[in-house]
Amino acid sequence: MPNVIQHLYKCSPSHGGLLYAWFSSMHTRVDLVLCGRQGENSLMLVVNAVYGMLYRLEKMANYYDTDSELAYLNRTAALCPQLVSQELYDMLTFCMDCYSRTGGCFDITVHSVNYTSDSIHNIQLSPQKHTLHYLHPGVTVNLSGFLKGYALEKTRELLQHYEVKDALINMGNSSVLALGRHPLADGWKVDFGQVDASRQGRPILLQNECLTTSGNDSHERKHIIDPQNGKPVEGKREVAVITADGAEGEVLSTSLFVADIHQRKLLEAEFHPRLILDF
Repeated sequence: MPNVIQHLYKCSPSHGGLLYAWFSSMHTRVDLVLCGRQGENSLMLVVNAVYGMLYRLEKMANYYDTDSELAYLNRTAALCPQLVSQELYDMLTFCMDCYSRTGGCFDITVHSVNYTSDSIHNIQLSPQKHTLHYLHPGVTVNLSGFLKGYALEKTRELLQHYEVKDALINMGNSSVLALGRHPLADGWKVDFGQVDASRQGRPILLQNECLTTSGNDSHERKHIIDPQNGKPVEGKREVAVITADGAEGEVLSTSLFVADIHQRKLLEAEFHPRLILDF
């Protein structure tokens, strides 16, 4: 695991230390702003802990990494039941539950060969043996629509462990965790610029919550598959939500992006986001 972390640090007698660090992980850039009295070295220990945690999650649940545990399961779980690590098993259980909670709008099997709306029912999880079995060849699981939000919650746990109360974590401008407050504000301001015409560029104040975004940031990008027809969603459009939990927020934003009007109402009633933005 190469150390490619870069950072800047500034200390203020009135506000304590402010550390800004950035590195690449999960196919994107990760930016961290940490505030506290711990000092530069102590805050860098926190950054390194977050970096290590994200690296571990990638080696466990990255669909596109052939050496990850998930990729191994996708290759072998149709042959016979395969043992699954505790954390990945819990992820799979959560995502299976979200399939039901979203009325099928969130489906981790959409990248399966010959995908149908019944593909997810070919996943068999055994809580007694902690195994995963695909009942039909060609079924695969992709956790990309959930993993960054989950990573935000694991980051929250690390920050709490190291007693960092004020922080902003930004993963590729699409998954953001805001804790506590900025040294000069009551929370953390995020700004969509001019892309959100309804807000006319006004910033949004985040306070101990997450902002997650799903969609196509250009007409060429077509990376989210609609579980209702198995086809990529086309067109330049994005959906952002503000929620208390990053994992739920990631699932919700992905689901809202493919949902129809009736499904959107059901999703809002199920997940209770503080704010939904379409742009």
